[in-house]
Amino acid sequence: MIELVSNTRCISCGQCVSVCPTRVFDESPSGVPVIARQDDCQTCFMCELYCPVDALYVSPHDHPIDAPGETALAESGILGSYREQIGWGKGRSPGAANDTSYLMFKAMQRTPGH
Repeated sequence: MIELVSNTRCISCGQCVSVCPTRVFDESPSGVPVIARQDDCQTCFMCELYCPVDALYVSPHDHPIDAPGETALAESGILGSYREQIGWGKGRSPGAANDTSYLMFKAMQRTPGH
């Protein structure tokens, strides 16, 4: 469930607002989205995935939690960790490229007769 929009990292691009399938966010006068309908969050991670500056934290829980503050999340490396694992973002490698089944599939494609 969405727990945090970082006021310090957010660049007001609106990506999270536009990709959210359940319209959890509202735009604000400052440009930083507001979590307006947290209970509508489906924990799909789309907002976190599309955030170009890792300014969102989506908890894997399907209910609100007492999430650590932004500083603790940033220091622990949790902010942006989902995008990093997927391989999205500047300087990151796609995680699927290292998946064992994908590597086996690619090797089979190079083998004559397959």
